[in-house]
Amino acid sequence: MGHSTRCRDPKTHWDGSSGTCVRCSTLAGYYVTPNCGYDDDGFSRHDVPYRPCNDGTFNSDNNSAVCRPCTVCPSGQDVSSKCTTTTDTRCSPVPRAQTTSPTTSQGSTSTPTPTPTTTPTTTPTTTTTTTPTPTTTTTTVPLRPVATGLDQTETALLAIGVSFLLLLAVCIIFILRKKGRRNSTLRYNKRPSIVEEGFSPLFTADGNNDLEQIFSPGVLSAPLQTVLDNLDVLEQLVILLDPETHGVKNTKHLASRCSFSSSWVTYTYSMKESKSPLKAVLEGVTTRHPDWTVGHLAKLLRLMERNDAVTVLAKLRLTSMPTVQPTDLQNYF
Repeated sequence: MGHSTRCRDPKTHWDGSSGTCVRCSTLAGYYVTPNCGYDDDGFSRHDVPYRPCNDGTFNSDNNSAVCRPCTVCPSGQDVSSKCTTTTDTRCSPVPRAQTTSPTTSQGSTSTPTPTPTTTPTTTPTTTTTTTPTPTTTTTTVPLRPVATGLDQTETALLAIGVSFLLLLAVCIIFILRKKGRRNSTLRYNKRPSIVEEGFSPLFTADGNNDLEQIFSPGVLSAPLQTVLDNLDVLEQLVILLDPETHGVKNTKHLASRCSFSSSWVTYTYSMKESKSPLKAVLEGVTTRHPDWTVGHLAKLLRLMERNDAVTVLAKLRLTSMPTVQPTDLQNYF
């Protein structure tokens, strides 16, 4: 029952200044009292303007003057959040997994429960029906971890075995490559381009077998750079002199006769894969002694008893013949 006779809407009250019914102010979580507690005089207040929503009701809108009843979740749904004075009840469907698991657990626990209440005849029947199911489950459960453990052990052993085989294969490949490099070095001087038809080593027994008779005119007095410029002759000399063969003098002996230190020779041979030691020696000699000629190299090879290399060196030909003064080989050193 309202307090105003002029304003029939209980959510309004009489305003004497404007002579009209004015809507009461609202607040979420509260409901408006009749005529906001005012009578038609506008001065006497009979009640507070609004009160909190009762239990089971809510008012979530600041523009609403009444509280509405809270929603009740239907069957098959759970309450996700309870109803308050400002919010309604929130419902959510029950997940399938939760629906199935309680049913299964209830089925397993409730099976023995109705058994005693029923006739004694059905009791053993129900018990025998439900007994094998847990028995089967208990026998398979312990077997799974045992099988899993065996699989992990076998996998670990297999991984170790594969790693060992890979390591062994790498070692074998490394050894074969190293051996192949040695064999290729030994085969260096067996190339068919060096052993030609009509080749015969030089002999010094004959008194007339002199270097001047072997080399073309002017070659002996040509600069030593001529050997470096003739790639074909240089390659054949590299194949003959660079390999380290027991009992045969090679580039190391030539470097020693040219006054190179042993440490320099060792370093040069350590870089053999990228550059020929003989080429390094010849380049070093042309830098130290630019006046050296092909005759100097031929004489050193003769002293080293490498007449095969002298024969290859004799293949040098000059494209343009320089003016040659008669020179004795004894003046080369």
